[in-house]
Amino acid sequence: MRLRHIEVFNAIMLTGSVSGAARLINVTQPAVSRTLQHAEIHLGFPLFRRDKGRLTATAEAQALYPHIERLFAQINDVDRLAAGLRTSSDLSELRIVTVMALTYDILPRALKAFRAKYPSVAIHVEAQHSPQIMSALLLREADVGFAFSPVPHPGLIQEPLADGHMVCVAPRGLLPKATVRKKTVALAELTEIPLIGLASHDPVGLGVSQACREAGIGLQSVVTVQTYHAALAMAHHGLGVALVDDCTALSADASLVDVLTLEPRIPVPVRALRLAHQPDSVAVRMLLRYMREAISALR
Repeated sequence: MRLRHIEVFNAIMLTGSVSGAARLINVTQPAVSRTLQHAEIHLGFPLFRRDKGRLTATAEAQALYPHIERLFAQINDVDRLAAGLRTSSDLSELRIVTVMALTYDILPRALKAFRAKYPSVAIHVEAQHSPQIMSALLLREADVGFAFSPVPHPGLIQEPLADGHMVCVAPRGLLPKATVRKKTVALAELTEIPLIGLASHDPVGLGVSQACREAGIGLQSVVTVQTYHAALAMAHHGLGVALVDDCTALSADASLVDVLTLEPRIPVPVRALRLAHQPDSVAVRMLLRYMREAISALR
């Protein structure tokens, strides 16, 4: 199939009609009909059945469509990369992607210091999960990313900013007073306590799961969430204990929860991510400096 055939086929699959496809790709209905006819002649089998002006995808079309979807996703990635290449050399802006946990206290403090030094730089911040952060950097949609324990990638440089760790955030009155006074709790002490769990694909959630396996214990997740601050919010409302990184715990309300050190220690390193083989701009280097200072000041 030629690219024009694929474009028309995809448009018809998305809209369900020739007229809808024509509007979607901004061409005339006869042009869509002709291209579809050419595609079917080229393939040697029909893609749609015609019945009173309606089009129904054939079995062959349905088999082709998942591959067409993947192709269009790749084309979109090419467009995004091209856009990133156009703007990556523009030092008038700084594009940041980060895990949400850093957007509440640490990144705002760093950006306040950065803005005092570089008031003319436009700053764009997007909160994402680690895989999306890595993708944005590789597609040159961002200049720098911040994440917890991301999966290594040959196209990215990972620079340690701080050695964080997991903590236990418990609703007031849920844990024994003696444990709260110690300000330390062992994983084994939480086996009968309702827990706010993190998604299994999350790097921090994986760290907790591994520590539990090594200790030979199981925890009771009553709610599973996608973000660390969602876990913290659940703890604030008394739903259960949240095991979160110490950056997130900075936002804990001491009137509602107790924050305790977790044993064994589960590391949550904070890392800066950038494209490999590409020099950092002055803006990126200064932001990394202010991030380190912000983390140090809050710990």
